[in-house]
Amino acid sequence: MQKFNCIIVEDEPLAAEVLCDYIRQVPFLELKAVCADAIFAMEVLQREQVHLIFLDIHLPKLKGFAFIKALKHPPQIIITTAYQEYALEGYELNVTDYLLKPIEFSRFLTAVNKVRQQPLPAPAAPLPARVTPPERAYLFFNVSKKKVKVYLDEILYIESLKEYIGITTHKQTILTKFQLGEIEELLARNNFIRIHRSFIVAKDKIDAFTATDIEINGKPIPIGRSYKELVLRELS
Repeated sequence: MQKFNCIIVEDEPLAAEVLCDYIRQVPFLELKAVCADAIFAMEVLQREQVHLIFLDIHLPKLKGFAFIKALKHPPQIIITTAYQEYALEGYELNVTDYLLKPIEFSRFLTAVNKVRQQPLPAPAAPLPARVTPPERAYLFFNVSKKKVKVYLDEILYIESLKEYIGITTHKQTILTKFQLGEIEELLARNNFIRIHRSFIVAKDKIDAFTATDIEINGKPIPIGRSYKELVLRELS
């Protein structure tokens, strides 16, 4: 029997336990991890082959739909939420199913049987000897109906533009529909710092700074009053 590796991304312990119980009753599902937030889920996806994600929408740190958009090759996804008003957006992101809490086991079975109808992806071919996979971190962003790869070490700064953000590198500025707080969570463990309610900058791209602004590639960027203490401590 084919086994579908799955993870749960859910910050409510009781809801996660219900899903764990349901998964245990389905022979073709193999639970690999229960993640309380999407950042931890990303770490699991880097080390495990996952075929299915049970995903809540309202998560701490990074919301469910932003998590989906950040994945280069997302596995099958079943949304598990108490909010029916996001169903259309979910299906626009090609989710396999959309389950409303409290989830009945019969409805759960209907959803996972849709997953079973899809063939498992072929295992990745082993890398040739002496070939090391690239280690540069990157993210894909939706830009004009296509996904554009952006290497994190090329980003100079990110600016909030209402419901969009502008990501500026030496080569270009791309606009993508994202909230600055969501991208801040994705970049939290890398070389970035938020200096203003509208700006995140790459620390190693800063050419100069004062108590009120920083300069990157000739552009002055203001330091927000509430961020001043943190920024000066980080840069001093």
